Amino acid sequence: MIDSFLKYLKYEKRYSKHTIASYHNDLIAFSVFLSEFDPDLHIEHVDHNMVRAWIVTLIDSEISPRSVNRKLSSLRSFYKFLITREIISKNPLQKIKVLKTNKPLPGFVNENEMVKMLEEADFGHDFEGWRDRLVLELFYGTGIRLSELLQLKPGDVNFYENQIKVTGKRNKQRIIPFTKNLRSIIENYNRKKTETFGHNENTQLIVTNKGEPCYPMIIYRIVRKYLDLYTTLDRRSPHILRHTFATHLLNKGADLNAIKDLLGHASLAATQVYTHNSLEKLKQVFDKAHPKA
Repeated sequence: MIDSFLKYLKYEKRYSKHTIASYHNDLIAFSVFLSEFDPDLHIEHVDHNMVRAWIVTLIDSEISPRSVNRKLSSLRSFYKFLITREIISKNPLQKIKVLKTNKPLPGFVNENEMVKMLEEADFGHDFEGWRDRLVLELFYGTGIRLSELLQLKPGDVNFYENQIKVTGKRNKQRIIPFTKNLRSIIENYNRKKTETFGHNENTQLIVTNKGEPCYPMIIYRIVRKYLDLYTTLDRRSPHILRHTFATHLLNKGADLNAIKDLLGHASLAATQVYTHNSLEKLKQVFDKAHPKA
């Protein structure tokens, strides 16, 4: 049944291969646990007590509550699938509650540091320099995810409307506007890219120094290379620039629902985490400005 469930995720839910791999690993790990407990016990025939026993085992192995909750989410989806297929009549996770976790606030680059990096960093004027600058400007200027950036094609950029078409999670597409400055950077990058590799609309927008589609590690290296020079943040990743995009917009008074749509969040709850960063800024302003502070 696990194979049927994974095919359902791939062909009907259209989940990414990485998400499907996570579900697969979680379900196999639970199956191994069950076989060690009772070789005759199948994953379709467990009750909530067995699930609780697995949770205890995971906690004893010092797996974080957040990781345990993710594994439980995989089980919930699996057993919900079995119920819809009328293979089981009761979900063994119905009585299982998620573990409490500390929700760290998303880190972000200080506005002055971000502007200084984009205005003062020595990118150079060769293909690699324009590519690296475009990567940073796209993350900060649009808030797109790493996976979304890697999927961008030249045809996704609309220069007439100054907007890009982004394909997000579950193949959901959204339109994101961009500034005139970013448009200029894209145009310069495209010219240098054509000079270096020739014209090819079928390739990805962001390519390697050999003209091949970029992969995640290259993008991580680019982001870390420049953030290392301008910020002391412990985490220096593409996702930090996405957080920075959202936080700076909110600090400037952008509507939370608009930020939700720009980020491609399915619900407002996922976007509301950025309000905590803005509240910290409001507290600082209050402390400095209020006579009684």
